[in-house]
Amino acid sequence: MSDRVTMTMEGGVADVRLVRADKMNALDPAMFDAIVAVGEELKTRKGLRAVVLSGEGRAFCAGLDMGSFAQMASGARKAGGDGSVSGIVAREYGIANKAQQVALVWRQIPVPVIAAVHGVAFGGGFQLMLGADMRYVAPDTKMSIMEIKWGLVPDMSGLLLMPDMARTDVMRELTFTGRIFTGAEAQGYGFATRVCDDPRAEALAVAREIASKSPHAIRAAKRLLDLSLEADASTVLIKETEEQMALIGSPNQIESVMANMQKRAPDFADVA
Repeated sequence: MSDRVTMTMEGGVADVRLVRADKMNALDPAMFDAIVAVGEELKTRKGLRAVVLSGEGRAFCAGLDMGSFAQMASGARKAGGDGSVSGIVAREYGIANKAQQVALVWRQIPVPVIAAVHGVAFGGGFQLMLGADMRYVAPDTKMSIMEIKWGLVPDMSGLLLMPDMARTDVMRELTFTGRIFTGAEAQGYGFATRVCDDPRAEALAVAREIASKSPHAIRAAKRLLDLSLEADASTVLIKETEEQMALIGSPNQIESVMANMQKRAPDFADVA
């Protein structure tokens, strides 16, 4: 879709790649725009059943482009210079600005999103990873909540997303120090879903497995899991029942039962 991000789709699985490999997929204004554009397009993509997000080359994403830091030091931000760091007060996407939407848009896609992470995920790259539903990470990946190194705080929705994954003392230590940690450590902290030698291959395999399930049930499950993070117990229990009632006896639910009973691959209708 651009010289920053590409997307192909096969069998209902969208394969989204950051392709600024010569810069370790660092985030410049064009990369911000491209990531958000692809995510927004996928929200309504027909036939979509799962998404894999990964980076080409040596890294998933090295964080904010060094040119942006240089402009901050020169005062360009106050003058409205670099588009990736100026105008951050504007709420262009509901409650979020563009930088925050880079991560949040993946939570807003109605199907599961798996981030396949290797090389490095620093600063904004780490926060981008957090937006996925699941994160498959190579054991030697280097990660950091690196903003403190530059006299900044995480501001790409990381502080909204991290509490769902890690203890507050772990979040605080990593945010206050900017310490680099490995993919193996990230699993212990709660940031990595799975540690694997080939995260992208593993993520694509799981995405294909998800794509083989009823798309209506998968989307309902994501809605419920998202709701469970913010709603009270009564609301979650009621919505759980409502989603189940809508699924029981529906064409794809019947197809799930029949395919299992007949020991064959299911043939599901896509979500309209």
